[in-house]
Amino acid sequence: MPTCRMNRRVSPCSPSLPEHADALLAPLLAGVDTLPGIGPSVARLIGRVARGGRVIDLLFHLPDGLVDRRYRPALAQAQADRVCTFSARVMRIIAPEGSRGRKPWRIVVSDGTGQAELVFFSPYQAQRLRVDMQICVSGMLERFGDRLSMPHPDYMVPAEQATTIPLLDPVWPLTGGLFPRHLRTALQGAFARFPVLPEWLDPDMVRQRKWPGFEQALRILHRPADFPDLMEGDRYTAASERARARLSYDELLAMQIAMARARMDNRERPGRAIASTGALRGVALSRFGHEPTTAQTRVLEEIGCDLAAPHRMTRLLQGDVGAGKTLVALLSMLGVVEAGHQAVLMAPTEILARQHLATFQKLSPVPVAFLSGSVRGRARRQALEDIRTGAAPLVIGTHALFQDKVEFADLAFVVIDEQHRFGVAQRMMLGEKGDRTDMLVMTATPIPRTLLLTQWGDMQVSRLDVKPAGRKPVRTSLHALSAMPELVAGLRRALDRGAQVFWVCPLVSESEALDIAAAEARYAMLREHFGDLVGLAHGQQDIAVREEAISAFASGRTRILVATTVIEVGVDIPSATVMMIEHAERFGLAQLHQLRGRVGRGQAESFCLLLHDSHLGQTARRRLALLRDTEDGFVIADEDFRIRGGGDLAGHRQSGLPDFRMAAGVHIEQLLRAAAQDARRVVEDGAPGVRRRHAAIGMLLELFSRTDAQKIMKAG
Repeated sequence: MPTCRMNRRVSPCSPSLPEHADALLAPLLAGVDTLPGIGPSVARLIGRVARGGRVIDLLFHLPDGLVDRRYRPALAQAQADRVCTFSARVMRIIAPEGSRGRKPWRIVVSDGTGQAELVFFSPYQAQRLRVDMQICVSGMLERFGDRLSMPHPDYMVPAEQATTIPLLDPVWPLTGGLFPRHLRTALQGAFARFPVLPEWLDPDMVRQRKWPGFEQALRILHRPADFPDLMEGDRYTAASERARARLSYDELLAMQIAMARARMDNRERPGRAIASTGALRGVALSRFGHEPTTAQTRVLEEIGCDLAAPHRMTRLLQGDVGAGKTLVALLSMLGVVEAGHQAVLMAPTEILARQHLATFQKLSPVPVAFLSGSVRGRARRQALEDIRTGAAPLVIGTHALFQDKVEFADLAFVVIDEQHRFGVAQRMMLGEKGDRTDMLVMTATPIPRTLLLTQWGDMQVSRLDVKPAGRKPVRTSLHALSAMPELVAGLRRALDRGAQVFWVCPLVSESEALDIAAAEARYAMLREHFGDLVGLAHGQQDIAVREEAISAFASGRTRILVATTVIEVGVDIPSATVMMIEHAERFGLAQLHQLRGRVGRGQAESFCLLLHDSHLGQTARRRLALLRDTEDGFVIADEDFRIRGGGDLAGHRQSGLPDFRMAAGVHIEQLLRAAAQDARRVVEDGAPGVRRRHAAIGMLLELFSRTDAQKIMKAG
């Protein structure tokens, strides 16, 4: 039996919302439509871009750019191709001739040193002007021949209102029908009613980092004009960076406190102490024929300690491609079965679920039931009966497992594979089919160490960082798509040597239909060269058609399988030795690493060819070079995070980055560990200085919608 260290118990000191906080926060939690000048239709548009219809959602909708209007030269010295603001007198108004065609209005203006033309394609602004009017305009100044021109100025006001044109002009993400003036109006109303909130951050940290207060940070970013003392030189740049860092830390701290509270709640939730002698595990290992790796042994001990403890387990098992997560899951589940309970493994796709089933049936000394949407009739009734009676102590399946008709005899242990493909509600539904169930969630997607504290800060984390012996390295190379004729010729030579080839088609856009169209076009091209040796698999095919295509490839009846990312997980074909990924720069590195893991599973030397656009940017080239130079998924994830600085880390958010609103990648890396340490002090430390912050921190959690961490935690 493993020697397990007991978790340190702490006295809860969690912050809570004080009684007066509801009234204090009411202006920020009210709907945007309560702001002056904001009607229902504009409020709906703001709610769409701000991801919520509350005033605080509007305030969290930060600008993603800034127009500098401080360049205010005389026209005689004005430089073209930059934003320029100047005052001038209207000299001439030249209306377009005739009514046909789209011809502009041209307004000639002069400031006494030189002239420029204002160009309007809509008559609305032009017809407001009169000769000899004094106006102030701001916009992009261009040069046509010897003339200065400003097409459709961003601002045009009477000269006496020149101070209303901002020196620094925020640029917010918008949507159709929503204009900057709407956001400026809404924000003016929001700040007019902004309550005086207590400081929730450690005063020493605020002082040391020279951070502004919460409201001031929002004002600096949304309304730079409120701070005329910051308009000189680069002072605003430094101030805005401190403001963004402060708001990033607020968001990170809110998440970390929610996670810390969830961990504490998890320690308090009663579980079942499950212990086993290891007899069933020994049978499975003898059938496996190999000793577990040192990493598998370590992780099995960690899981065993959690199962033996009197509280519920919620653990993340992170294993690189080929690290042996399935064996760890099976051996852990057999320990639960040996103690007299049931264990279930849920996978996101039938392909992956059946892959697990094949492994379990080969190694398990006890019966295994399988349930998915394709299991029907007598087979489905038998599976449901075996699950209900406990005749099947091990269960594998897909989403079908959490349907109402599925009843377990005594479910004690739930394993979720590729967990990011399931929603919280789905994981909760499966866990609730048992009594005090322990949960293990698994992912093959490498998560940067920096980000483990964000999405997985509420779990214990185990890493399989050693691959089983015998896995051959995959030689990775980069090739421009412009060399397609040479690539096809090389493919023919590889086929002549007996190779089997995956050809993964590019991510065209967010539209799966376009991705499939690209795959079908590549399939047609390759069929012209290689005929019936080419098969096709994508997500919109009937599952039977797709599985037949994969089966034909696995048996060698086809030698090239053109596919979308449907083959990313759950496809184990040891005879496949070549992976070609088209437009590799469009994929995230974690996904490329997963796809590469589909080859190199047999004894033959394997290759991965990353086909890319001929005009790669520097960052894209560095990322692909990183994949070429290492097969360590954890190194890839860490370095990719450093190269790109966060954002959508791996295409389609697959690397596990939470959907932060304000915390950018650079701030996550710089501030996350400090936020995690601060959160532990807030939740577990009873020192008076920390407790004084509790009431304010309750407001922080409310503003960032982090008050339901316990419910999320229970779902893994």
